[in-house]
Amino acid sequence: MIKKNLQPIYISMLIIIGILIGKIDINSSKREIKKSKVDNILKLIEDHYVDSIQITFEDEIIESILKKLDPHTTYISKKEYQTVNESMSGEFSGIGIEFNIIKDTIVVISPISNGPSEKLGIISGDRIVNIDDKVFIGFENSDVIKNLRGKKNTSVSVDIKRRGVEELINYNIKREKIPIFSVDVSLMIDSITGYIKINRFSATTVREFKNALDKLNDHNLKNLILDFRDNPGGYLNAAASICDIFLEKGELIVFTEGRNREKNEIIATSKSSLKETNLVILINEGSASASEIVAGAIQDNDRGIVIGRRSFGKGLVQEEINLKDGSAIRLTTQRYFTPAGRCIQKEYGINNKNYFMEQYQRVDSIIPDSLKFKTRLGRTVYGGGGINPDFIVNRDTSLSFSKINYIFSKGWISDFSLLYSEKHKSRIIDNKDIAHNLLSKEFNNKERDLILNSFNKYIDEVWGEKKQSLDQKEEKYILTQIQSRVWKNLFGNEAFYNILHLQDNYIKKAKEVLND
Repeated sequence: MIKKNLQPIYISMLIIIGILIGKIDINSSKREIKKSKVDNILKLIEDHYVDSIQITFEDEIIESILKKLDPHTTYISKKEYQTVNESMSGEFSGIGIEFNIIKDTIVVISPISNGPSEKLGIISGDRIVNIDDKVFIGFENSDVIKNLRGKKNTSVSVDIKRRGVEELINYNIKREKIPIFSVDVSLMIDSITGYIKINRFSATTVREFKNALDKLNDHNLKNLILDFRDNPGGYLNAAASICDIFLEKGELIVFTEGRNREKNEIIATSKSSLKETNLVILINEGSASASEIVAGAIQDNDRGIVIGRRSFGKGLVQEEINLKDGSAIRLTTQRYFTPAGRCIQKEYGINNKNYFMEQYQRVDSIIPDSLKFKTRLGRTVYGGGGINPDFIVNRDTSLSFSKINYIFSKGWISDFSLLYSEKHKSRIIDNKDIAHNLLSKEFNNKERDLILNSFNKYIDEVWGEKKQSLDQKEEKYILTQIQSRVWKNLFGNEAFYNILHLQDNYIKKAKEVLND
């Protein structure tokens, strides 16, 4: 699993391909497109070039043309189309495991609850060495996905090496529809404050969100923290439906305008079902598109407080044009504006690299006075692209993220966490006091000492002579990352977030604001 807030390149790719706000099949209008110069040149090459060749560079030509427009107008090849859309549809067909590649071997991080692998008895730590009688060592993630996913009700054979079992275990797994959850977790972080983490706005987000709310409403829910950090966006209707839960009927959510598109306003349609609940939204530079629409609507309507760092600034509407060969173009046709009139879209910059890396170089506190806007109740908010929070959580400049990023990029955190989980599984899970009191300060201090000693030995081995020393603060940060992953492997997502929240400055600020 990739640690999102430490992987800016990964986040940028999500923002490029993972956001689909408006989806319109322009082919439905049956427009006829005349042959262009590009078509004619390709035909000339095909008919008259000295060697017999197969035209394989059409995709590259199309991509080159679209890059001249804006950073979010994109071409999706037939090969990529299914993969790109799976995360937004909310499901795919597969065997139902979360995996990582450790030392060239596929390792099961955890089977998906009630999925085909869990039903057959595959467990965390299992190593898949053969797929359909083919040795599967030294392959990339994409190769694994290609071989494990497939059509529903088809089967795949895997041979598994399990700790403590001498012989390989063979499983014949029938693929099923596997949900891709957009709500990572919902939990109470104190007696009256709920927390919900949304990772994207997909076709299933509203249903998942309502289920998460039902769970929290069983407790004494007075405050709610919505976490949109590193959420790259998604469907507009999902974002609007989330806003509907918090806004009063008739309040403006967002409006769009384009050169050849009329102004379109999206209005809240139902009375708020959480009118008395205090609301905080967390955003950062990886929050984009639909995340920004919700944050902007809540902020401009004075419904809640936004905390964090200025969001990405993706306010362009793409309409999807499905092409005959199964590929598609997502063409920018409009811009998004918050209820106060702020344009969400930031400036394009000198090139795409500059555009997607800008959020990691900006200074959030520098905002021209000309970009001031007023909320419904007269509070001052700021434009300039993206959503500027009401309270800024500054980056911790005392941490050397060059060293931390290096450790994460090598996969050492996830690898060690899995190894530690396997080794100490019985000791931790069989201890009822631990299982029921994961946040005990006394226990956590003892466990962190064990983790630190083990990790130092591990890091000495994998980093070797070029190892760089970590100061106390960096060590503490990494220990929290490791322990949260160990707890996730053993106890699930709630335990993972409970540990992360202990050192999360966003959560600390949110609780401070809610209790003020």
